[in-house]
Amino acid sequence: MLVAGLGNPGGEYANTPHNLGFMVVDLLAERHAIRVTRRDSNALTGTGSIEGKPVMLAKPQTFMNLSGASIKALLVKHEIQPADLILVYDDLDLPWPSLRIKPRGSAGTHNGMKSVVASLGTQDFPRVRMGIETGRPDHRDGAGFVLSPFKRSQEKELKEFVSQAADAVTSIIAEGVETSMAKFNRRA
Repeated sequence: MLVAGLGNPGGEYANTPHNLGFMVVDLLAERHAIRVTRRDSNALTGTGSIEGKPVMLAKPQTFMNLSGASIKALLVKHEIQPADLILVYDDLDLPWPSLRIKPRGSAGTHNGMKSVVASLGTQDFPRVRMGIETGRPDHRDGAGFVLSPFKRSQEKELKEFVSQAADAVTSIIAEGVETSMAKFNRRA
């Protein structure tokens, strides 16, 4: 099983909506004592187990819009099928702070997802979408918004939101996508 969080490398992006995927991977690593420090296929990776199942955690270091190349290289090198990939990423098409687990589907408007779908040649892999839309007009400058630091009002909810997404990933690993969807897919 490969759990990959999408984000951008570098400290200037660390506390931005576009790095929610990295935050979830970091929390999973902390909870399960997995060191995500090994360079592999243009990603930082670490291996261990979650709920008794072997897992690789990954944070592609290619920048968001080129994430697909790193994800594909990891899957090929480690002989992991796309169905055994869980992708975690921010989604401007969902309200803050809502989660949506999906077993498959299109990339929507997300350029990182477009890269992954194009590189893998399939949309058939589970994903955890983390809503970042707060209904403000400044969000329509998508790139500017997703790369700006979280607002102070969001900081209060951020830790809980990342924790909930990490719980969702753990649930997918332990109980499968369908059960996890029933548990986590509800409106914010």
